[in-house]
Amino acid sequence: MIDDYREPLLESQGPADDEDEPTYELRSAAVGQGDHAQRLDKFLARWLGEFSRSHLQGLIESGHVQVDGEVVQSSSRKLAVRQQVSVELVPTAQSLSFKPESLPLSIVFEDEHMLVLDKPSGLVVHPAAGNWSGTLLNGLLAHHSGAQLLPRAGIVHRLDKDTSGLMVVGKSQIAVTALARAIAAREVHRQYVAIAHGVMPMPELQIEAPVGRDPRSRIRMGVVSSGKAARTDVQRLVSQGGYSGVRCTLHTGRTHQIRVHMASKGWPLIGDVLYGGKPALGLTRQALHAVKLELAHPCTSEWLSWRVQPPPDFRQAWQQIDSADQFWA
Repeated sequence: MIDDYREPLLESQGPADDEDEPTYELRSAAVGQGDHAQRLDKFLARWLGEFSRSHLQGLIESGHVQVDGEVVQSSSRKLAVRQQVSVELVPTAQSLSFKPESLPLSIVFEDEHMLVLDKPSGLVVHPAAGNWSGTLLNGLLAHHSGAQLLPRAGIVHRLDKDTSGLMVVGKSQIAVTALARAIAAREVHRQYVAIAHGVMPMPELQIEAPVGRDPRSRIRMGVVSSGKAARTDVQRLVSQGGYSGVRCTLHTGRTHQIRVHMASKGWPLIGDVLYGGKPALGLTRQALHAVKLELAHPCTSEWLSWRVQPPPDFRQAWQQIDSADQFWA
């Protein structure tokens, strides 16, 4: 029997996009009677089934596995009952480390070079501590074979777990490179709708404030002088009952940017408890949806545009402050 626990460790600064990612996760397990004399790599493969055996062997060889507190770098090491095995689960940039999983993907556009999908709330985009399987990356690996040859299976930007809406993914190395450059050059246009606590008094507001790691909390971002430049344009669409429905246009893509910028002005998103919001209007997750995406096709240069309606939970919340509910049609 394998007894294990999970202990998330220090988080990295992370890439400048829409989702945080811890550096690594430490897991520990005791060797049970049934695993006595088992090879170390086979023990890890049975215990950590969400990873390929070759990836686990790589962790062993790289010194990320300990047995009773001592680093072991031989996959064939035989284990004894009651020994304690500890593993540093280090994410890699290569998708081959993770297993394909058949997941329902809501694809709104696809060709040989790229796809655009409508990500549901609750789906994690890339494996990380606590979410090593069942992610969009796992689903992409199962969706097309070429994903295994691309960094992060072609994922070039991310949405937070509880944020829904449009994402673009590259399917070829040419497309991944071109899309990444376009995002860096701010040539990919992304628009969101959100519901915030409080009444936004002005019809439009440009929020330009640097976003970086909150020095008081590893899991939060904040407006900090040492952060990276960030700009969000906010347009008030409706205000009623102490809530504001807004449209947000991103000019940069910092981690949690919209959530941080709105909270910094005293308008945290409903359901966003990390940044001072509270469940309201039937929503317990942050009220944020990527409603519109526009970009030049990475290979043909054709200008493309997509819009998707928010999911039912978001729309039901919105309709309580705006019965018309037609602005994204």
